[in-house]
Formats: sequence, structure tokens, C-alpha cells
Amino acid sequence: MTSSDSLSYYEAVGRRREATARVRLYVGETEIAKGAILVNGRPVERYFPGEVYKKMYLEPFRTTNTMNRFAVSIKVSGGGLSGQLGAVIHGISWALEKVDKEKFRPILKKRGFMTRDPRAKERRKAGRAGKARARKQSPKR
Repeated sequence: MTSSDSLSYYEAVGRRREATARVRLYVGETEIAKGAILVNGRPVERYFPGEVYKKMYLEPFRTTNTMNRFAVSIKVSGGGLSGQLGAVIHGISWALEKVDKEKFRPILKKRGFMTRDPRAKERRKAGRAGKARARKQSPKR
């Protein structure tokens, strides 16, 4: 828990593939309303539109029964929208784990929210035809 001028929050980093999310769960009074989630300065509903996404990013809170208990600020970068959503879920879960380790960790771990998805794009090799596993075409005659 970090504190500066009575502003206290739990901070964690979530990652999935190429995406990284820095998550802060604010406990005290902030400029963000309780229960609100901001992603890169925008409301989460605008960053991840649709009901399917909403169900996914709220799932860690629903699982731990902490809906509308925190004001959440998230900075996310890299990857695509789906990877960023996975990173956000991973970061929220790790931040919640810091709130109450004994109570929340087993629940979140069982649901698979604590596990990082390590897959990333394979690097391009020199002497190959553009992509990581592509070969140069051999001449026919």
C-alpha cells in the first residue's frame, strides 16, 4: 500500500502477451468516484465497449465481492484490445490480492485470474523471408 498526503492505493502490474497494464485501486478519497474505472484517462465503458467486455473486466471484483469498493485507475499499453483486456484483468486481480492476501488469493487463483499469459509474437530471424518462420522461396529452374 502506497500513501502520499492521505491518498492511499494498491498498485499492481498485469500483463498478457504484448500488453501491460498498471492498475491502482484507490481506497481513500480521490478525484475518481468510488466504483468508477478509468483506463488511460477515459471511462472503461468507452475504452472497452460492449457487454461482453464489461462482464470480463468486472469479474475479479464480482468474484471477490468488492464491487464499487474502490476507485480504479489503469494505464495500459502495447498489444491489441483483447490482450489489453487480459492485462487489465490480470492487474486488477494482483491489486486485489494485495488488499487481502489470505482471503482473495485462493479465489482469484482458482478462477485463473492470477496466471499471466506469456505468449508473445516470435521475433523475426535474419536471412528469412520477412516473418519469423517463413523461408525464402527456392528457385525452380
